[in-house]
Amino acid sequence: MVRLSAPLRIGDVTVSNRLYRAPVLECAGNGDDAVDRLIDHLDPAAAAGAGLVCQGATIVRGEGGCAAPGMTRVHDDDFVARLGRLTDRLHAHDTTVAIQLEHGGLRSMETWHRGYRREHPGLEQLAVSRPPVPLRALDRLGFLDYDPHVLTTDEVYDLADDFGRAAGRAVDAGYDIVHLAGANMGIVHQFLSPFYNRRDDEFGDGVRFLAAVRDAVRDHAGNVPLMTKVPAETAAPAVIRRRLTREDAVAICRRLDRIGYDALVPVSGSVFWDMSIVRGEFPARAWRDEDFREGYVEAFGGRLRAGLVALANRLQARRYDFAPAWNADLCRVVRDAVDVPVLCEGGVRDRPRIDRLLGDACDAVGMARPFYAEPELPARLLADAEASAVCASCNNCTVPQVAGAPGVCRTPVVLSEAGRLREAGAYDRR
Repeated sequence: MVRLSAPLRIGDVTVSNRLYRAPVLECAGNGDDAVDRLIDHLDPAAAAGAGLVCQGATIVRGEGGCAAPGMTRVHDDDFVARLGRLTDRLHAHDTTVAIQLEHGGLRSMETWHRGYRREHPGLEQLAVSRPPVPLRALDRLGFLDYDPHVLTTDEVYDLADDFGRAAGRAVDAGYDIVHLAGANMGIVHQFLSPFYNRRDDEFGDGVRFLAAVRDAVRDHAGNVPLMTKVPAETAAPAVIRRRLTREDAVAICRRLDRIGYDALVPVSGSVFWDMSIVRGEFPARAWRDEDFREGYVEAFGGRLRAGLVALANRLQARRYDFAPAWNADLCRVVRDAVDVPVLCEGGVRDRPRIDRLLGDACDAVGMARPFYAEPELPARLLADAEASAVCASCNNCTVPQVAGAPGVCRTPVVLSEAGRLREAGAYDRR
C-alpha cells in the first residue's frame, strides 16, 4: 500500500506527498493584482500541506488562445518575473509548484464568445486542420464563429517553441514542473485527436507535436520535469467515429514515456467542450443568477442563444452525471503500461478512495473544483483517514466563469459546511 504521505519523484523533483491541487481556472489575468490573486488561490493549498500545487491553464502567447475570460498569459518576461513572488511563497511551505501551459486553438474565445469576437474582429483561431463537419455545421447555424488559420508546418514548430519559451520563463521564475494542458479540447488535444487532426505533414501524427514541445522545453528550460494530460475521447457521441479510444490513449502514453515525458495524467472526455469535463449536476443556480445573466448574453450573443446553451448544459448534465473517480480505470491501464508516475484526477472526493487509488490506479491523486469551496482542503485529507470534500459537484462555480467571474464556490449549503469545519479547526495543520 502506498501512503498518501509518501514522497513522489517526478523527473529530478521530489514531491513531499501524493496529494495535489489539480489545475483549475484562477481567472487572475495579467493586471497589477494578478500575482496577488494567484497567491490568494494557490497559497492556502500549499500552506495546508498539498505536495504539489498546479497553477491552472496559462496561455503561452500574448494574443488569442484564451479558452475563458481572465486567463493568465506568460508571454512577457517582466510579468513572469513577478511570478517569482508566488513561487517563493509556495516553496516556503515545502510545496512543489507546477505551471500548466495552454493554447486554446479552436476552443478559444475568438470562437464562442461573441463580445470578445466583436472587440477583436481580426483575430483568427489557430487550427490544426480545417474544423470538422459538426463544428462547421454549428458555425453555419450561428452558435460558433469559425474563421480559422490552419497552421503551416513551420508555424507548428513556432507554436511548439512558444511553449518552450514560456517554460523557460516559468523555470526562471521558480516553477518546478511544466504541465501541458493536453486535454479538454485545447490545441494539444486537437493535435492528438483524429477528430481534429487531418494533417498530411509530419504533424498528422499528433505525438510529433508533443515531441516538438519537449524539444523546445529542453532548449529553453533545461531538464525541468515535463508532464501532460492525455485524452481518451470515450465520452464522445457514438456518431463520431474518428476519435481517441482508450487503447489509443494508452498507446500515446507509452510513446510519451519513451520520448522523455516525466509524468502523465490520463483523462476521459468527449471530442467537444462539454460537461464530460466537469461531471455533476446541472448548475441551475448559476444560470438563474441575475449577477451573471448579462454576462451570459454578452458571451453567447443574445438571450435566445444563452438560453439554448443552458438547455444544452442541462441535457449534457443528464448524460454526464457525476461518477466517483471517473478516470481511475483509464489511469490503472496506463500505469501498467508505462514506467513514469501516473496522476489521477476527476471525481475524487474522499480520503478512503484516495487510499485505494494510490499504488493501484495511480501514483498521486488530485482535486480541482473542491478547492473552490475548501482552499485548505489538504489539511483535512492528510489528517483524517475518513475525510471527504464538501464539494457537491453542482458546477455552480464553473458556469459564471463564462461571464468573467472568478472561480469560487457559490452554493450556500456547501459554504455553510465549510464554515462549520473551519470553526471546528478542521483546517488547522497538525
